[in-house]
Amino acid sequence: MYLERLLTIVETVSVASADAGLSVAEIAEATKFPKASIYRQVHDLVEAGLLEPGDRGRYAIGLRTKRLAGREPFDQTVLRMATPLLKKAVQQHGATFFISHLTGDTVEIIHAEVPDTGVSFLHPGIGARPLHACSCAKVIAAFSNSDALLNAMKRRLRSYTTHTKTELGDLEREFQIIREHGFAECVEELENGVCSVAAPVVTDRNQIAYSLGATATTRVFSESMRERMGQVSSELCRELASMMDGAPGDASSVKAGQV
Repeated sequence: MYLERLLTIVETVSVASADAGLSVAEIAEATKFPKASIYRQVHDLVEAGLLEPGDRGRYAIGLRTKRLAGREPFDQTVLRMATPLLKKAVQQHGATFFISHLTGDTVEIIHAEVPDTGVSFLHPGIGARPLHACSCAKVIAAFSNSDALLNAMKRRLRSYTTHTKTELGDLEREFQIIREHGFAECVEELENGVCSVAAPVVTDRNQIAYSLGATATTRVFSESMRERMGQVSSELCRELASMMDGAPGDASSVKAGQV
């Protein structure tokens, strides 16, 4: 049965080293399944968030598997480190700041901090964001070498506004600009009147699973302000990456791509 094979693969990877993971060849050797069929099965498990791709074609258990197993996801550790940074940025710059996480081939906003001034501020919401039309997702896609991530983006090129880029050539050029600048922008690509910027959290092992950013209306986030917030977000990401590198169960447990 196909399901039985998937469960066997997850179990096999789960008992392997959490840091190193297993390659397709090692999974085939351990399970005695044909190597040719394992490629498709591993792909399906990554799509479901049950496995996560890592360095040099290796795979580790995914966040969804950890949640099903009752383990505290590394997200909680990262949030404890990131929240004070986001709060400080909100106080200093008066904008809404957020953190996002790559799970499988989906980028989700997992936490946001808004100014506490008694005035209503934009809140980006919690949950999945399109890889081609939101700064927090675009910056991870641009810096990631994950073929699975880029292929997932190609399948989901939905137009949200007249500003949404849905041509691969346009996105490839934008991704090059993102890599050069170090942060991504989203200017009314997901919602009219709203824009955001985000930078990648790059650990000392060049692994990218998180991004930090800020959002506001297009009136507030002018081009010069977006440039400033991009630099602020980049500095926050460097601070968080430094903290993550020294944390127990470090970023290797949430690896997603390599620069």
